[in-house]
Amino acid sequence: MALDASFVGRSWPPRTYRVGAEKVREFARAVGATDPVHTDVEAARAAGHADVVAPPTFPVVFTWEATREVVDDPALGLDFTRVVHRDQAFELHRPVVAGDVLTTVVSVAEIKELAGNDVVTFRCDVTDPDGASVLVSTATLVGRAGEDA
Repeated sequence: MALDASFVGRSWPPRTYRVGAEKVREFARAVGATDPVHTDVEAARAAGHADVVAPPTFPVVFTWEATREVVDDPALGLDFTRVVHRDQAFELHRPVVAGDVLTTVVSVAEIKELAGNDVVTFRCDVTDPDGASVLVSTATLVGRAGEDA
């Protein structure tokens, strides 16, 4: 089933996420980020941060939640049972730290077909309460073609 190309360029309502210190610590342990700035507030403050610093890939915690709203929309036409994750990138404009209140707006950047597979790229623009860009995340998913394709 081909994806609905009319989704390209569309954005979804903003979603807000408060970064918690314990979530940062849990994520750091899960990904093996051993720098003490990720787990020890005093080390983070000594390095010039207000609180513990999230590892660079931490934003997947909240950007995926926003992206999933689009992925799960039946009108898009993506069969998630056939999806593989092709690519993920984070363009960080500043570190994410515990206590941040971040707003994510997800949009569909591109839809294409590649060798019979559906390929969709999502863009998440993440801002702080003042509207300053904190990061941009992109994720590309591939909906593998069915047996009959």
